[in-house]
Amino acid sequence: MSGSPIRRVALLTAGGYAPCLSAAVGGLIERYSEVLPEAEIVGYLHGYHGLLTGNKLVVDQAARDNAQVLLRFGGSPIGNSRVKLTNAADLARRGMVKEGENPLHVAAERLKEDGIDVLHTIGGDDTNTTAADLAAYLHSEGYELTVVGLPKTIDNDIIPIRQSLGAISAAEQASAFGQNIIAENGSNPRMLIIHEVMGRGCGWLTAAAAADYFAWHDRQDWVPSIGLTPERWSIHAVYVPEIAIDIESEAARLEKIMDEVGCVNIFLSEGAGVHDIVQMLESTGHEVPRDPFGHVKLDTINPGQYFAKQFADRIHAQKTMVQKSGYFSRSAPANPEDLDLIHEMVIAAVDAALAGVPGVIGHDEERDGELRSIEFPRIAGHKAFDTSVEWFQDVLRRTGQA
Repeated sequence: MSGSPIRRVALLTAGGYAPCLSAAVGGLIERYSEVLPEAEIVGYLHGYHGLLTGNKLVVDQAARDNAQVLLRFGGSPIGNSRVKLTNAADLARRGMVKEGENPLHVAAERLKEDGIDVLHTIGGDDTNTTAADLAAYLHSEGYELTVVGLPKTIDNDIIPIRQSLGAISAAEQASAFGQNIIAENGSNPRMLIIHEVMGRGCGWLTAAAAADYFAWHDRQDWVPSIGLTPERWSIHAVYVPEIAIDIESEAARLEKIMDEVGCVNIFLSEGAGVHDIVQMLESTGHEVPRDPFGHVKLDTINPGQYFAKQFADRIHAQKTMVQKSGYFSRSAPANPEDLDLIHEMVIAAVDAALAGVPGVIGHDEERDGELRSIEFPRIAGHKAFDTSVEWFQDVLRRTGQA
């Protein structure tokens, strides 16, 4: 595509929300308006759903003039959905394609019909690798499309990208949610509070939220004589998918804390212990619901409630509270640190598009952290959180788990 004129650019946000989508859309609109104002910009509504159904909008002059406003909002102005283009049966059932149609072909034909030269996908590994499949399909039919993705996921688990967009803001928001929830520590004697944080297979978000919480905790003043103690407001356990949970030994440790402090506060990654929960349910004949991507629907198995039941009797809790911060965290606007990262990646994304270099923009961990358009075949999801990093080991030391 390098050297060919870019007449029409398309934007698409997909998958779950993260605190970067609106800002990334605004940033791309602003950047193209600066460097290539003659190019038309369209947004496919609700991600691949809009691409399949032809539902889109054209970015008008008012949107270009006010693109900066989008940086102040969470969510996505052009909408998201969870659509897997290789799951034809699901898409036919949902009315996005006809029975027997190949969704990849339908989407590719739509891009050709709309005359799209560049497609910017803002999403996780599934979103971006699907876009690469579309580009390859079109190439086989003689139509050249440059796909440049931006990495969005609050789990921060895209290989080999050092930091995905939205994750830093989501961790900060989960910490803020935890600050309010842990205030419930005195709402009953012997309170067990479980703050369930998003993170299906990666514990980074839970760990980062806990680290941010402890930083907030360190900035506070305490009045022990009236019962406002740092111990009651501390986090007493952090559970992530990468570390096995020994229920019995943890219960014994937490029971001592309950006896001494009067409450127990837990930050729990929603993916922690899920394998054991699913195995238990399936062994007893229960069907475990899954989404179109084959992922277990975590809201139907309720990891927080499972661990609440496991611990409540063992530590003699008189009241148990389980609260989920996921939607609160993922729908927030980007914080200043994320906005800086978004700005940096948006410039790189537009530069890559102009040069005709496809890939996903990110700091490449396998290339000394260089910010570049990373080749699609190297993009993968489910990067495990490295629990050996010093900042997380400090979190575990403070909870008493290390």
